Amino acid sequence: MLAKIYSAAIYGVDAYEVEIEVNGAGGDPNIVIVGLPDAAVKESRDRVTTAITNSGYFWPRGRTTINLAPADIKKEGPSFDLPIALGMIAVTEELDSSPFENFSFVGELALDGAVRAVRGVLPVALEARRRGKRALFVPEANALEAAMVDKIDIYGVQNLRQTFDFLRGETVLLPTRADLTDFFSAHKNYDVDFSDVKGQGHVKRAMEVAVAGGHNVLMIGPPGSGKSMLAKRIPTIIPPLSLEEAIATTKIHSIAGLLDGERSFVSTRPFRSPHHTISDIGLLGGGAFPNPGEVSLAHNGVLFLDELPEFKRSALEVMRQPIEDGKVTVSRAAGSVTFPSEFMLVAAMNPCPCGYFGDLKRECRCGPVQVQRYRQRISGPLLDRIDLHIEVPAVEYRDVASERAEETSTAIRDRVMRTRQRQQERFRHDPKVTCNARMTTRHLKQHCKLRQDSQDLIRVAMNELNLSARAYDRILKVSRTIADLYDKSASRTNSSRGEIDISPEHVSEAIQYRTFDRALWV
Repeated sequence: MLAKIYSAAIYGVDAYEVEIEVNGAGGDPNIVIVGLPDAAVKESRDRVTTAITNSGYFWPRGRTTINLAPADIKKEGPSFDLPIALGMIAVTEELDSSPFENFSFVGELALDGAVRAVRGVLPVALEARRRGKRALFVPEANALEAAMVDKIDIYGVQNLRQTFDFLRGETVLLPTRADLTDFFSAHKNYDVDFSDVKGQGHVKRAMEVAVAGGHNVLMIGPPGSGKSMLAKRIPTIIPPLSLEEAIATTKIHSIAGLLDGERSFVSTRPFRSPHHTISDIGLLGGGAFPNPGEVSLAHNGVLFLDELPEFKRSALEVMRQPIEDGKVTVSRAAGSVTFPSEFMLVAAMNPCPCGYFGDLKRECRCGPVQVQRYRQRISGPLLDRIDLHIEVPAVEYRDVASERAEETSTAIRDRVMRTRQRQQERFRHDPKVTCNARMTTRHLKQHCKLRQDSQDLIRVAMNELNLSARAYDRILKVSRTIADLYDKSASRTNSSRGEIDISPEHVSEAIQYRTFDRALWV
């Protein structure tokens, strides 16, 4: 007797269909699982047989062969427990499994037959819909997450008996319904706002420039100056996630096991703030079976690295490729997996080990050698990839005690969105470029042409500050963003390109965001 049940497995950020074949034959009782199963899959035979018995069913007493196809891809995790159990029961009761071909099943089984939650249900649901399946059976705890995918029925099941009784028509189950548009609209609010930040007007302006163009930021200032507070509010001024971005982000969080019944969908920009003791794999992703790291969990959001010099040098250096390419490729013997990682890098650090170098009110206790050694923990190539270096001074008492209303995140976000719309129109023929920070050399030549006075200014800055070629490109990109954001020269618009010219004022502001790593760093 042969039964076929369909399931799915995760590879990278996507799922692929797995056909589970269960064949019962005579001979000594033995259960063999083939198809490159990992330890968790091999152990499923003990979980499954116990769950079948405790659910009131019988499993094949002869030799049972379970094949997981395709057989050339490693299978991992306990999500095959439910379909394997259904296949074994079908073989025992000699049921025709052909009606099951329109369904897909995932779920881990407890010993009493209860179906436990698993990771990666959202990409599994997307794959099941792509394959034309009529319904997907998932653990009840994962039902709302999977129901975000339309045009396929999602059944959240509690236990093995309930699932099999429904398949035989002996009980009734109602599919889980979820309106993704309504859910998405109702969960876009943040708990923080830029109006909470007192003072620091020039820092807020720099943050607005950075977000408007998708640029990376490094904040340098003494303890208590508000660096972390500012960083946590950056997602509130980034344009809201589009539905496509939300699905792509949720897939990554689903695979990482970060979703639950209360948080079944990522509807706001992710904000990831790993501790400085994180490993290279934890930051970049990897492992024997590659999982996404923090750079991928921050996809379409913000990656905040507080106390930047305290991170391991190797961990920081592995971020070069994700920052430049917007993706990270993890290669292992079993193959290569690519995770998306288009994030905005926001880093913060003290100017010295004690934190008060250059402070006018508190004396720095660090010697020159200590300061230099501390700052040299961050390599020049990494600094070149950070577009804006912002000094964040200590907040004055008059600012903290002020009753003046600060500008809200909504007001700032409105300006950012208008600027982003201008960029989308500019790059409408190149969908891979979503903002000014992603411009290539070709785009720089086309959209960042400088007038003579602007060229003279940037030439002097390059010579005096000894800036690198990469820093030059960054200055052009930031200048382009400042021109887009603070358009005060509409009369100087270049009509042939429909863009505001980059003026010396725009270039000057962009240069002052690059001076820290040259004027004070060395």
